Amino acid sequence: MTNINRRNFIKKTSLSAAGITAASLIAQNAEAHSARTAAATYMGDFAAPKLPTVKAAFIGVGARGPGHMRFFADLEGTEVVAISDLYEDNATKWAAKAKEIGKGQRHKNVKVYYGAEDKWKQMLKDVKPDVVFIATNWSNHAPMAIEAMKQGAHAFVEVPIALTTQEMWEIVDTSEATQKHCMMMENVNYDRDELMYLNMCRQGVVGELLHAEAAYIHELRFQMKEEERGTGSWRTPHYANRNGNLYPTHGLGPVAQYMNIGRTDDTFKSLVSFSTPSLGRKLYAEKNYGSDHKWNKLNYKGGDLNTSIIKTNMGRTVMVQWDETSPRPYSRLNLVQGTKGTLAGFPTRVALEGGFEGATESHHQWIEGEKLQLLYDKYDHPLYKRLNQKTKDSGHGGMDGMMMYRIVECLQNGQPLDQNVYEGCLWSAVSPLSERSVATDGAPQPFPDFTRGNWKSTKPLSIIS
Repeated sequence: MTNINRRNFIKKTSLSAAGITAASLIAQNAEAHSARTAAATYMGDFAAPKLPTVKAAFIGVGARGPGHMRFFADLEGTEVVAISDLYEDNATKWAAKAKEIGKGQRHKNVKVYYGAEDKWKQMLKDVKPDVVFIATNWSNHAPMAIEAMKQGAHAFVEVPIALTTQEMWEIVDTSEATQKHCMMMENVNYDRDELMYLNMCRQGVVGELLHAEAAYIHELRFQMKEEERGTGSWRTPHYANRNGNLYPTHGLGPVAQYMNIGRTDDTFKSLVSFSTPSLGRKLYAEKNYGSDHKWNKLNYKGGDLNTSIIKTNMGRTVMVQWDETSPRPYSRLNLVQGTKGTLAGFPTRVALEGGFEGATESHHQWIEGEKLQLLYDKYDHPLYKRLNQKTKDSGHGGMDGMMMYRIVECLQNGQPLDQNVYEGCLWSAVSPLSERSVATDGAPQPFPDFTRGNWKSTKPLSIIS
């Protein structure tokens, strides 16, 4: 055996062994969580007792938190009771804004916590809110959500829900033990096109679903200018030190709901993942900062673009891509392919077998541009038609407000949430599994079954009117 062949052989066998070890560890982890305790409650279709007035505390009001707080505070039957942030100016500014929104009738006694890293814990003990909205750096999502539930509150968490599968299991176990919701706030599921495509899939317009494509392609290098405070200050080290799909859920959440993933029909089975070389962030740092700047001292390991392929229990495929570095237009892909046609996004376009009256004659042409209005007229989701005028100014084209409206509506009426804790964990699990797969040269990684088999009897998300 030549030296080159020997090196290749060692590399391949080492990677194979690493892949087997990773799969074994995941299997052991799943086995360790295979039994639900007698006192625990399956949360897939769980409906909490009604909350006529929803009292909420907010942790993190720097980037996403203010938008959540503003729209929540404007809804009837809500009360902002506390705000916690690392920075005094953030906490006091948005507490004052809540009082302003309340116009002397609501949000009159908003307690403010700031300064130390653990002030939010004191807030939970002092205030005892019904719900907690968490919009902090990714590393804090899981510990904050878990503690919030232990302190008696429903937890609503920005994406991703957690960073590791172990944290996800802890979230699931805590939710089941406390009978408190833990929802990852995937706002894209409430966008107009995503809602319409869900409605079309439910009506069988594209037949049996075969394949989907989901992405978060969003050039965000400018965030590196936030060097000491803000999103870029803590996200940049993630880009440098981790290699996989770090932000999968914006594209993945909607297509998972199209396919009824984790709800009666199907679930994610395994994933393979590959990353490109890591070049863009390093080049950006070299161009914009001095050689002694902290961004130029990072060893950038994370590939600029990651492509993962998920195989489902039924044998369907889902391609998931992530790229927050390359100079290209924004896209979530948002494609679902069936036996009777294809629904696609960015730009929005639809192809249907036999065509669509007034728009196309066959599946060889896209329904696009002005002709899309014919589709909206026939298939717009009833939830969008009911809430669009109320939420359109809330952020991200209205999806943020629609999500918050539904959260409050479900809590007040004692209804199951549109996204359960298992979905948040399953969609977020793409990140750690993709990192493991990339590290083992694309070795398949099995998904944990956070439902412990109960996905088979969990109701599909209905078309809410």
